[in-house]
Amino acid sequence: MAMSSSSLALSELRDRIARLEGGSARRREVLPFGVREIDRVLPGGGLALGALHEVAGGANGAVDGAAAALWAAGIAARTRGRVLWCVTRQDLFAPSLAHAGLPPGRVIFVEAGDEAAVLACFEEGLRHGGLGAVVAEVARLPMTSSRRLQLAAEVSGTLGIAIRRWRRQTEATDFGQPTAAVSRWRVSALSSRPLPVPGVGRPRWRLELLRIRAGESADFEVEAPDAKGRLALSADLAHRSAAPQARRLGAIR
Repeated sequence: MAMSSSSLALSELRDRIARLEGGSARRREVLPFGVREIDRVLPGGGLALGALHEVAGGANGAVDGAAAALWAAGIAARTRGRVLWCVTRQDLFAPSLAHAGLPPGRVIFVEAGDEAAVLACFEEGLRHGGLGAVVAEVARLPMTSSRRLQLAAEVSGTLGIAIRRWRRQTEATDFGQPTAAVSRWRVSALSSRPLPVPGVGRPRWRLELLRIRAGESADFEVEAPDAKGRLALSADLAHRSAAPQARRLGAIR
């Protein structure tokens, strides 16, 4: 017997709900950092996939901004598939991304005319569903835009990272505004650990987990990603526990 129009509409609605529920299930999958002190404060033991995350540099402008980009590159390097990286100007140094485990052959670079175009490319990349991660550099991230990005990530299961970069210091205050991102991080460069021989040691960062949905905030001193995108707890602090630094937070709304 032929299906009535109302039954067909109900069936399509059920299929749509099932797809959305499937996106929620993928969102619960995580990408561990592989550092016990970090993973144990993250819900599920890692960075949520199928979700939007924010990261910004600390106070030292370009230096900390570069550290935030390398943090994002190290995470994207450990996903499967190509990585879409959206910018408004060509100022990325590809060899640095490669040192963080993300070779140029894996990255699709998109240069958009302005931030509105970057956000549109960001959302389209997340909705595509065939990418390992989508990274976008933006100064502002309005709540409405972040909700669209989070929903797109949930449905496709793709990891999204918004790198907050500012042309003017006055724009930095926007980073404190609420967004729909699952987590918010800040990266600040520290002095490299001295070597027993002349040379420059592995870069070190202060990594701050400022907000996370249904989880805790914490501070860590880490060494920058290696050639496989893996962070390491700073050798000077490897024996310490991160637990005393953790602070309970409410859920991000």
